[in-house]
Amino acid sequence: MKKNTLTLSLGLLTIAGLAILTNCTSGTEEKIDKTGYNASSSPDSLCLVSPSWFPHSQTPAPEEGIGSPFDTSSTTNQIFHQWSWNKFLWLTKPDAGGNPLFLNQAKVKQVTSHMNAVTVPSGTLVVLQDTAQAGFQSAVLQTNPDYNNGTSAMVYYSIHMNPTMYTAGLSFANQLESGTLPASNDASFPVGSFELKVAWVPLSAIPASKQNDYYTTTASLSTNNGVSFTNTQVALIGMHVVGVVQNHPEFIWATFEHDDLSPDYDWTANSASSASDQLLFKNGTTTGINGILYNTTTKLGQTPYQVFDLFQYGIPRNPDGTFMNTSQQEPADFQNVDGINQCVKSQLNDVWANYFYNGSLWLNTDGKTPAQQAQLIDSLAGNMGNATPGSFARGSLNCANVTMETFTQTFESSMSGIDVSNLANCFSCHSSQSFAQSSNVSPIYLSHSFQDYLSEQQGNSFKKAEAIKSKAEQRVMKLMKKK
Repeated sequence: MKKNTLTLSLGLLTIAGLAILTNCTSGTEEKIDKTGYNASSSPDSLCLVSPSWFPHSQTPAPEEGIGSPFDTSSTTNQIFHQWSWNKFLWLTKPDAGGNPLFLNQAKVKQVTSHMNAVTVPSGTLVVLQDTAQAGFQSAVLQTNPDYNNGTSAMVYYSIHMNPTMYTAGLSFANQLESGTLPASNDASFPVGSFELKVAWVPLSAIPASKQNDYYTTTASLSTNNGVSFTNTQVALIGMHVVGVVQNHPEFIWATFEHDDLSPDYDWTANSASSASDQLLFKNGTTTGINGILYNTTTKLGQTPYQVFDLFQYGIPRNPDGTFMNTSQQEPADFQNVDGINQCVKSQLNDVWANYFYNGSLWLNTDGKTPAQQAQLIDSLAGNMGNATPGSFARGSLNCANVTMETFTQTFESSMSGIDVSNLANCFSCHSSQSFAQSSNVSPIYLSHSFQDYLSEQQGNSFKKAEAIKSKAEQRVMKLMKKK
């Protein structure tokens, strides 16, 4: 079964290989950072930092601004992976009421996909009605009915934003509307801003014997587009954690999944398989890409109930199993992700030990001033996600979450068509280009929630704003297919 964080043979691919980790740009040795995130001599100590993240009930917030590990002219991949797990643990640690911090409305706002504040009814912690998959207006994800005696359920999504980002978004929208900020600009969300997207399923989709392996809560859930809501027990199955740190206005795009969702694609065997039923994958084997191609008629994958993660940890491989030649060296980054998963999971004794980090994505901005960083993002526009040698993208270069980008993990129609020139990742759609006019660019346009809010403020209905976004995303898909 997937993702009990890989085998030791992968995670311990020589201690020396992790002791001298490859710098994401120059190949220099991993350094000791100024605060918190120190270089580690083995995978099992990647998360043993100061101040300690453990016990989980006391996880501190990651350092992100002046004096943090990111406040330097030369970074390493390791600190981005450490930030990602640190941020996830901080967001999921219990507050005074015993609930995860990210569901505390006084600390983190739930918002709609258009950045409007959501009122969460008393007796519930989250409101759910959105089922749309990334990149589509109508595509949805349904769970494997064989996982729980014939019960299939829809996957739902919630979006959460901290006050720092929310307040900045309102201000940027006002400035754009008044003309004090031009449509093309170098503005960026402040350090500390973060946005989350969380995937949930009704608890009824999960067998009783496994329900304790998931974080569960009571949601106000609508199955009819918000006409009516019912209090429903739901389980968390995936989360995007997207945040701004010093020198990285493009955000770090980190993603997490539950262990028992689906297998990774085996590129040497040209198949994905599981010996038992998982939440999103029917017991058996699927070959080729059909498991993650959407069928608009059946509203399932072309091969039903057999979706999979295209690349383990979002790190692309060739058909022979070797790593692709991309904008960074491997296997150092793969070892980073696998090692930190091993380290964190060995330290947790709560339900969050059943979740794993599936990688993150960012840009190489080393040595650039804040103005140059923003200018780089604007200049790259729709090419931010390029993964070819010499490009700026770093980390998981085919970063995706099987619960949210199920059917957009690639824009190709066959496995044989996937190569380094057309890898899909967060930056494929979350770029500096405006939905309304692609020639308008700004770092603040990376947030789709902000762009949708802006679209509504400009007089578009919810439906029209969604159509504008969908058109922009379809444009990206067409361009990717031409590469």
